[in-house]
Amino acid sequence: MNPIDIAVMAAGKGTRMKSRTPKVLQKLAGRPLLGHVLDTAAQLRARSVVVITGHGATEVEAFGANLAGAGAGFDLQFARQEPQLGTGHAMQQAMPRLADDGLVVVLSGDVPLTEAATLQALVDAAQGERLALLSVTLADPSGYGRIVRGAGGAVQRIVEHKDASAAERAIGEIYSGIMAVPARLLRGWLTRLTNHNAQGEYYLTDVVAMAVADGVPVVAHCIQDALQVAGVNSPLQLAELERAHQLRQARALMEAGVRLADPARFDLRDDARRGVRAELRCGPDVDIDVGCIFTGRVEIGEGAQIGAHCCIANARIEAGAVIHPYTHIDGEAAGVHVGPGALVGPFARLRPGADLGPEVHIGNFVEVKNSSLAAGAKANHLAYLGDAVVGERVNYGAGSITANYDGARKHRTVIEADVHVGSNCVLVAPVTIGAGGTVGGGSTITRDTPPGGLSVARGRQAHIANWQRPAKPQGGG
Repeated sequence: MNPIDIAVMAAGKGTRMKSRTPKVLQKLAGRPLLGHVLDTAAQLRARSVVVITGHGATEVEAFGANLAGAGAGFDLQFARQEPQLGTGHAMQQAMPRLADDGLVVVLSGDVPLTEAATLQALVDAAQGERLALLSVTLADPSGYGRIVRGAGGAVQRIVEHKDASAAERAIGEIYSGIMAVPARLLRGWLTRLTNHNAQGEYYLTDVVAMAVADGVPVVAHCIQDALQVAGVNSPLQLAELERAHQLRQARALMEAGVRLADPARFDLRDDARRGVRAELRCGPDVDIDVGCIFTGRVEIGEGAQIGAHCCIANARIEAGAVIHPYTHIDGEAAGVHVGPGALVGPFARLRPGADLGPEVHIGNFVEVKNSSLAAGAKANHLAYLGDAVVGERVNYGAGSITANYDGARKHRTVIEADVHVGSNCVLVAPVTIGAGGTVGGGSTITRDTPPGGLSVARGRQAHIANWQRPAKPQGGG
């Protein structure tokens, strides 16, 4: 087999996107379009990848270099196309970086969902010596280059929509923009390209007619899955492709036994900021309500329930846990762990390092960050736990907080088992609340408390009889 070298067209401006962000860096499922294409290149075990850049070249090349630096498995190079004079002109810029012993697979940076198995079938069709085209039959082929076949169905040429006759425009089989071709043959054909067409551009598709003229077999590997060759040119197309992609992910989960209340209202995305690929692993009988967004790597145990409109990123949720609606969980790099049978939300927030034990309750408007809660601990309302270790069966009152930051450093709060913290308390770290102790409501605790006692730290209540509020001046003074 010839080594596989990939050329990625990524020079276009994407005028219809109406965005300062280059088109190939627009995101689908949390990952830039070009990232999807480069991932596919890695799955093909490509020897090298040449990304052809133009508009926004600095940004595109920086993204590609960062991705390749993370261990892509191929040699990544860039070729600038300035000005952009068509797809043939783009390949002319790439050819000096492609070796003659390779099979060149031409991809588009704005076509993100082509599967590696499809491209492998295309490579196999080329057999190292043929020109292989990836085609698809569309009900409405408007705007696409048509596959023109001759006697016996042999591919003769590709005609662009703008240059096609009425009869050619009636053809439903279109060229996807993806081909596999021996580099040694492509190099010669590119030198013969002309721009004698309606657009005044150099079309890569013209090499098909050259191959036919030179007696090189041209084959078309036709697929029925139009989503694999769908490109993005506008925000509308991007949104349509996003929904189609998410629906496929949802269907795969449901086929594995996950219950989704509405697969059309489900999202699974990469955590692009941290380079974590989307992965949602679910045990049996997981139930997910509408509008949930899963980001990065998420694991959900058997029988767990995820309420409506939750956002969950980089977290492990164990069997039987219930995440009530509108809960926000984001483990970032440290992760979040929700123990078996725990109840979280609604409107709760779990931040990096939150570790909830079995049967823990975290209620509405409670925030937990870098803290562990042992079995049966409860913080049911309007509370904050940061940099804390909470023992078994602790009851943490409404409106209470750990004051963990002194302006320069973070400090730990330890709340031992069976403590009851009353409402509206401030625990000023570093501090330990002894086992079985009670903190009276409204207390500000600045020193360790002994086990089993009542700790109260607040001003004495005073009462002034017959006190009158100040009155507003009369006459608007």
